Amino acid sequence: MTLDAAIASRIDAALDKKKAIALLRGAVACNSITGKEANFVAFLSDEMRARKLAPLTEEFLPGRPNIWGNRTGAAGGKRLQFIGHTDTVHVEGWSEHWAGTEREDPFGGAEVDGAIWGRGVTDLKGGICAALAALDLLDEAGLQLNGDVAFAFIGDEESGEEGIGVSAGVAHWTDMVLAGKVPRPDFAVYVEPGSLSVYTAQIGFFIADVKITGKSAYFGRPDLGVDALKATHSILASVWEHAEERQGLQAHPLTGQSSVLVTGLEGGGYIAVPGECKFSVIGSLRPGDALDDVAAEFEAAVRNTPVADGIEIEIAYPAGRDHPNGGTPAEVSQDLPGITLLREAVAHASPQLGKIGGAPFWSESSFLINRLGVPTVYCAPGNIACCHTSQEHLSIEEYFNAIRAFARFMVAYCGSSKT
Repeated sequence: MTLDAAIASRIDAALDKKKAIALLRGAVACNSITGKEANFVAFLSDEMRARKLAPLTEEFLPGRPNIWGNRTGAAGGKRLQFIGHTDTVHVEGWSEHWAGTEREDPFGGAEVDGAIWGRGVTDLKGGICAALAALDLLDEAGLQLNGDVAFAFIGDEESGEEGIGVSAGVAHWTDMVLAGKVPRPDFAVYVEPGSLSVYTAQIGFFIADVKITGKSAYFGRPDLGVDALKATHSILASVWEHAEERQGLQAHPLTGQSSVLVTGLEGGGYIAVPGECKFSVIGSLRPGDALDDVAAEFEAAVRNTPVADGIEIEIAYPAGRDHPNGGTPAEVSQDLPGITLLREAVAHASPQLGKIGGAPFWSESSFLINRLGVPTVYCAPGNIACCHTSQEHLSIEEYFNAIRAFARFMVAYCGSSKT
């Protein structure tokens, strides 16, 4: 539906800026580095109850809960879902970088130069808070939604530490939807930062660890050894040739080219024939690429390389997400009515916002798109380029624009009546 101009104006005028900033700073104050999501979930539980969302929690792993809830509509309309991850990356180096300044505390939520600074403020607590604060605008404007607006905040998205960051939270929530324990949404917004663009596509990825084993021998008798490092040299040449072939494929209009990047190499020994060598690779996939096929092509490049007799090759995939080998790419049609309404809602803040884009990163929309069949986009305030760094901050004005846009979108998608 197209918003009535008077209703749109009421929504825009209803923003309590002090309350919205307090919500965001409170979220940043919660240390929710991956594994510690419970701190933020406790905060969200209070905020969701205050907004009559009847939140529920369940642990996806011991001591690590998801939280979800919804506001039931008055007339049985469509179900709109907002979803995002509660965990953040580490804070190593933050305090040292900002020592002696007001930004020294990574959980302080300092207000500097028109922005809020702190770990997770952009990735992605700004999106979570904007979605919740949007309800405050509807309440202040006296609007009741006809359809349901639901919220799910899940853990374990951020990777980088062994044994965590494997999307255990969203996998658990997805399983609950499949089991009928949580209603299936009609449309979803994953609040991953994208400067309020609407991302309808994302890359896929795989990470591979390759181990080449030969036989070590004293340098004086190299004839007794099988050189793993020499074999690795040949295999890497094949991998780089394969990478050039992948890059030569037609680029996706939103996410760009496919890639295969060697990210690490170790091997060799002390005055001996190297008996073992390892290297790691990350590859990106275009929407439409099948991860099984891309992984098989990579393995063929590795295993079909001519090497000496006695060389053994092992390939492991340590970063399975919605696929054992990694994360699948995803894409939805740009012409969906929900996308049109969201773009219009965002563009109201500025004609430069709300443009269609593609994510050159992987996040968890593929669980909803590929497993649940739910049309899902990324849309939230903040520049992802500053995330995972000591420069993480969120423009206050962009945060306010997101709140207004999400409130407008809720009304446009779910329909409403005055209260």
